[in-house]
Amino acid sequence: MIPDAVKIVEVGPRDGLQNEAQAISVADKLTLIRLLAEAGLQNIEAGSFVNPKWVPQMASSEEVFAGLPKDGRCYSALTPNVKGLERALAAGASEVAIFGAASEGFSQKNINCSIAESLQRFDGVMSMARDAGVPVRGYVSCVIACPYDGSTAPEKVLEVSQQLLDMGCYEISLGDTTGVGTPASVNRLLDSLLLQIPASKLAVHFHDTYGQAIANIYAALQRGIATVDSAVAGLGGCPYAKGASGNVASEDLVYLLNGLGIAHGVDLQKLIAAGEFISARLGRPSQSKVARAMPTENDE
Repeated sequence: MIPDAVKIVEVGPRDGLQNEAQAISVADKLTLIRLLAEAGLQNIEAGSFVNPKWVPQMASSEEVFAGLPKDGRCYSALTPNVKGLERALAAGASEVAIFGAASEGFSQKNINCSIAESLQRFDGVMSMARDAGVPVRGYVSCVIACPYDGSTAPEKVLEVSQQLLDMGCYEISLGDTTGVGTPASVNRLLDSLLLQIPASKLAVHFHDTYGQAIANIYAALQRGIATVDSAVAGLGGCPYAKGASGNVASEDLVYLLNGLGIAHGVDLQKLIAAGEFISARLGRPSQSKVARAMPTENDE
């Protein structure tokens, strides 16, 4: 059941950097993306077209997209509404993503509306993206638990995921936003979803708050999930989920896939170098256990 190949969606430049308090220059963002591409990553979330008032770190996304090469890779952007999609299309995004939540409490805190209202807002986005021929990915937050509502019922995740697919999303990325999931809770979730949604339509997006992300990814791989989101150097976190640490580190994911003999197309040493670059710019060590443990070519 474990897939022969896995698509890695690198979310570091967007999801990983969006909550950093210090300013990160466009040049540094572009260098990070270039290093990630040189490592072999084909799907890179490069920015977000949200109101800069709410996410000032992403205010430079137009400039970032303007500096991206036309190299056939998928450079995607988060777009919360029609205005954001208009900006993303003008900037030349290869793909866009919309985001909902499986908990009412998180939906209200994150985007100031109910789940039903959030989905209604995406009608115009989906229509415009369809007309433009741009694929849309759907994110669902809090698929295991919510910092406000507690445990999330798998049936609610299924309901929201199915609605996003029915609207036209080609894939749903299941986000353990607080990182509280374990292989048991991941399997309970997938027990429900896979009855109605094929594994080919699902991706997983685990935060590593409790150190369970790699174990959770392995559980998902065993169920046939073949797309995994990760962030170089374990960048990220969520301002609306207290204590939530970064995404699973891309380096740690690649090490897992290497050990399982699963194809992914990424050079681990080059990926570690990309993580070291952005970690140095942020003034802190990489959060990747593999990057810390494995000597780089410069150390040898």
